[in-house]
Amino acid sequence: MLSVSRRVQALKPSVTIAFMNRAKAMQRAGKDVLSFAAGEPDFDTPQSVKDAAIKSLLAGQTKYMPTLGDPDTRAAIAKKLTEENGIPNCTGEHIAIGAGGKHSLFVLCQVLLDDSTTWSGGGSSGGEYVQPEVLLPVPAWVSYVPCAEIAGGKVIEIPTTVENGFKASAEEIRRAITPRTRLLVLNSPSNPCGTMYTPEELQAIGRVVAEAAATIAPNITVLSDELYEKIIYGGIPHFSIGSMPEIAERVITLNGLSKAYGMTGWRIGYTGASGAFGKKFTDAMATMQGQMSTNITSFTYPAIRIALTQCAEEVESRRVAFAKRAEVINARLTKLPSIKTARATGAFYAFPDISAHFGKTSKGGKKIDSAMSMCEAMLEENYIAFVPGEDFGGCGKNHVRISFACSEQQINAGMDRFGQFLADLK
Repeated sequence: MLSVSRRVQALKPSVTIAFMNRAKAMQRAGKDVLSFAAGEPDFDTPQSVKDAAIKSLLAGQTKYMPTLGDPDTRAAIAKKLTEENGIPNCTGEHIAIGAGGKHSLFVLCQVLLDDSTTWSGGGSSGGEYVQPEVLLPVPAWVSYVPCAEIAGGKVIEIPTTVENGFKASAEEIRRAITPRTRLLVLNSPSNPCGTMYTPEELQAIGRVVAEAAATIAPNITVLSDELYEKIIYGGIPHFSIGSMPEIAERVITLNGLSKAYGMTGWRIGYTGASGAFGKKFTDAMATMQGQMSTNITSFTYPAIRIALTQCAEEVESRRVAFAKRAEVINARLTKLPSIKTARATGAFYAFPDISAHFGKTSKGGKKIDSAMSMCEAMLEENYIAFVPGEDFGGCGKNHVRISFACSEQQINAGMDRFGQFLADLK
């Protein structure tokens, strides 16, 4: 009998996309659904960015390009990482442009992790086969785990809680590191949690990584996902851990244009790294990507340069708008009965703990015994789409993700419906 691979059969579909698609289908059917499922800004791409792509297209920039991007665009990204993020020894040759942050994540996992267990130590005198370990503070974005596991990694979760802002401490990370540790994933600001690490917290983690690299974990590398770096509003400055000299050549910074520039559909992500290892890593990215997708759409490269160099004012105005929305949802959530929430300080997500309501029954007769069942009931009965937290790992099973990348009017209307749903529970 014909079948698909076990690898794909074991792969779980994205719950975020599933609820987003269900909400869209109900809207098409005429239902008044308020969707808070998609991690997608409601702002359009800046006109100057569109114009640059159109001009490039009309000028005939429609052919193959170098796998990781043209030299001018890679240099522009390197300049951004050097000047804005403080990443040392980073040139265009240390930049890999991919088809969105998820694609860049997938490729870098293939580059860093072995797709089969590897022989460790011993030679003829003995040794053992081990999997490379990936340390992941959870709850975390749903794609980290499958991308790591498909590449052969073993994900080691580091639990966090709403009380500590969903952040792993340096000491917790220290305790999780072993000789098998290959990758530590950090995401600040966080999807799905909407919180972020302080510079001091990241510096402490960096010192732990440096110490571990010199002792028990010589192959440890840090993936710093900074896709939401420009959407911050909680008084915490963004800090790139790759700027720390003692670990700079062990950090891969992942970023893209989707969130800050309203360019989700453009599919533009990139990685940046430092020094000799950064160049070796980026060359490996070129080899891997060259057998997959090669370059991204050729006429978008001038648009990338415009976004990075000429759109600061628009990005800032959008950040201010997200800050106001965060104030609204922070205030509304704290007034709901038996809901625990961490104050949103970055990105555009709230991640409240709704587990106090488990064991109740909805107005429509649905038993609420999980985040999934609550989200399904809210969508069916009150026409609001949140994302259940089970697939984000850790304590996520007790939470729902609310994307407030929408108007303040929609946020208030959605919180009204959420409050009514809770009030109707028996």
